[in-house]
Amino acid sequence: MKNFFPKDQREQEAALKSRLNIRLNLFFFGAFAIFTIIIVRLAILQFVEGPDLSQQEMNMRVKDVPLLPIRGTIYAAGGEKLAYSTPIQTLYITLQKDYSNSERGRQNRPEAVQFAEKLKEVFDKYGDKVNEPMTVDDIIKKMDLNFNLGNGYSPRLIKSGLNKQEMAYFIERKSEFPGIDIVEESIRHYDTDTVAVQTVGYLKKFQSMDDVAWYNPIREANASEDKDPALDYTAPELVGADGLEMYYQGFLRGKNGYKKVPIDPRNMATGVSEIVPPEKGYDLHTNINKKIQMVAEQAILDQIEWVHKNPVSGEVHPNAKTGYAVAMEVDTGNVVAMASMPDYDTNVWQSGGINSDDWSKIMTNYQNGTVTPISSGQSGHNFDSAVLLGSTIKPLSVLIGLNEGLFKTTDSYNDTGIAYFGKNDSSSVRNSGSRAYGRINPTQAILHSSNAFMVNMVGERLWRKHPSDGIDVWDEYMNEFGLGVSTGVDLPKEYLGNLNYKKAKSETVLSRLAYASFGQQAGYTTMQLAQYVATLANRGERMEPHIVNKITDENGNVIKEFKPTVLNKAEFKDAYWDAVINGMRTNVSGAFEGFPYDFARKTGTSQQAYKGVLQDNGVFIAFAPRKNPKLAVAVIIPEGGFGAWSAAPVARKIFDAYDREYGLEGIPRREEFEQTENGA
Repeated sequence: MKNFFPKDQREQEAALKSRLNIRLNLFFFGAFAIFTIIIVRLAILQFVEGPDLSQQEMNMRVKDVPLLPIRGTIYAAGGEKLAYSTPIQTLYITLQKDYSNSERGRQNRPEAVQFAEKLKEVFDKYGDKVNEPMTVDDIIKKMDLNFNLGNGYSPRLIKSGLNKQEMAYFIERKSEFPGIDIVEESIRHYDTDTVAVQTVGYLKKFQSMDDVAWYNPIREANASEDKDPALDYTAPELVGADGLEMYYQGFLRGKNGYKKVPIDPRNMATGVSEIVPPEKGYDLHTNINKKIQMVAEQAILDQIEWVHKNPVSGEVHPNAKTGYAVAMEVDTGNVVAMASMPDYDTNVWQSGGINSDDWSKIMTNYQNGTVTPISSGQSGHNFDSAVLLGSTIKPLSVLIGLNEGLFKTTDSYNDTGIAYFGKNDSSSVRNSGSRAYGRINPTQAILHSSNAFMVNMVGERLWRKHPSDGIDVWDEYMNEFGLGVSTGVDLPKEYLGNLNYKKAKSETVLSRLAYASFGQQAGYTTMQLAQYVATLANRGERMEPHIVNKITDENGNVIKEFKPTVLNKAEFKDAYWDAVINGMRTNVSGAFEGFPYDFARKTGTSQQAYKGVLQDNGVFIAFAPRKNPKLAVAVIIPEGGFGAWSAAPVARKIFDAYDREYGLEGIPRREEFEQTENGA
């Protein structure tokens, strides 16, 4: 084996010493490098990352507790407040010590009891004597000493609605009550005249909206690590549960303020809190005219009572218990009235909840039957608000027939009072009362409301032209007029319709088209029906309905404004429009006697079976004036009998109310109406 060391001993010692020096040099160089890195890193921590780390440390020791903003106001067209919030002063306490069932907490518990006793003395001496006085146990329960409702740093609500004497006492002696804060909050009020209550909506606690998909984006934002504290929703916070309150929740709510609470390692508040005030929510200005709205609501109730006592088609109609009406400006899309009756006083939701007695009274009529089939109650035989349209569909049926080339405006049809269709004419449909009208053209078919014409000339011929695609063709036309699709109205939970002609697969395409042609195959909401008649009045322009016309801040600055919007344009020849609109002359002289305008209208009497017996639903559509139309109205009275007698009188009162406030020719006629009322 080769020897790597010199044989001479002195040479060996010199070699070993040389190697040792090299190793020592390497060691000292390595140590120097390590210490240099440590020093540089410490410098970076102190001078570069130090401020960020300090802020993170501060964030771990300071909690932002949201202070809820005052909700914006909802105004009627005349400036009346339909929903508004009033400020109240609320006493909160942030616990300064641990009072829980821990060993330390039990030692501190007597202090909490003494604190509660001091609060009770103040409430008893200076508080209003209207409500039952709070007991010490009540106060201790609200203090949540065991942290059942919140963390140690979370403020506990002790009492809302402090009066001036209570406020002054606590402000002057705040040092005697460590941890207390007086915070301005609000309570929601609704017009006690119950104006369009289902349209306006109501509030519920955010924690009770877990199953409402509308609030999924807010829940997701709440769970985000980088959420905006100004938009942090708390569980007991009141949020919109329906109507405008829900649809415009983001605008109405405003932004949180904050109470920056320093906390110790035990998650308890310590030190002095910093308060950033909340920002008030925006205000909604609606097109709902309070006077027209109240006329519409009362007209429905009056008409329901009338059909209970007066025969329509030979019999009274005691099962008519509900009614719906929508009035929409033809040129703007503004919804000036939306009535769903019976209604109720929304103030029962004021606290964000409702007791069992109040709930039992309103559980069938708290939702808006003009946009959803879950109506204001149900008719006597449980019919909902999206009833079949009956003959009100006939103007559109004729338009479809003309546009598809199924007949011309001058063609005639021999109406014998009955129409046969199907294999070997196995099915038949009769006119109302089996009346035979003889030779009639398309315009006269609308005027006389001929079922036979619609079945043979529209339904059957459309099937022959589009055998397997007939349903799709029909549906496309319906959609162009807002039937079976969203109207675009600014309300949540809009129902798109009960489209039996698409669902009834057991029936033939011919059968479905035949019955659809005269309004016995689909049920639509009153809002859809109003948009449909407004589209007829506009000769094909489907306007987006607007309940809100603008949104402003508390200083009146416009945040958002809603302009008239055309959703789509249904193209038909002028001759077709003339023929159809000229046919909309149903005899409603009883309801419209003395009406000073030429107006287009169509009644409908759709039928639904209850235990094999057909029941009549009253439906009515109209727009006025016939030339240069201004207002479109749709009315539905389930189980009210013929539309001319059940629904048309409601529409007449709405037209008169609009004429009085705005003028169907653009000039309000208040003075003329007042002179008539005064007997002049």
